[in-house]
Amino acid sequence: MSIEILDESELEGAEAVDGENLARLSRFVMDEMRVHPEAELCIKIVDEATIAELNEQWMEKEGPTDVLSFPMDELRPGDVGAEPEEGVLGDLVLCPAVAARQGETAGHGALAEIELLTVHGILHLLGYDHAEPEEHKEMFGLQDDLLVRWRSRS
Repeated sequence: MSIEILDESELEGAEAVDGENLARLSRFVMDEMRVHPEAELCIKIVDEATIAELNEQWMEKEGPTDVLSFPMDELRPGDVGAEPEEGVLGDLVLCPAVAARQGETAGHGALAEIELLTVHGILHLLGYDHAEPEEHKEMFGLQDDLLVRWRSRS
């Protein structure tokens, strides 16, 4: 699996995102979702101005957001016993400044929020959505399950 982390946020010290942890989490999620072992993922960590610009350009929404997902080869989770498809999963763009505020509001901190957003973004890349109530239930249930399994490994 090729997971590239590009940190363009210029955050340092305690505020900086741990790219190695993000790569391990991404690998865990992709393995659990039975994504082909040669699939590629790129995670770009950016500041609020950059994600606001991307949000307006691609989503036609104003202001910064927490995570954006840009699927490439429309890979889907592999079925047990079936050979998963090879290809490029896509790109995630994360904004740690927005994640930190959301994590504080939710009471679980920036790291937990960044982990949640990473899992959420990968699920979007795999075709999951939450526009309809049933989709929301499925996606957020899977997201919660993956996070519990990830955190129980530590």
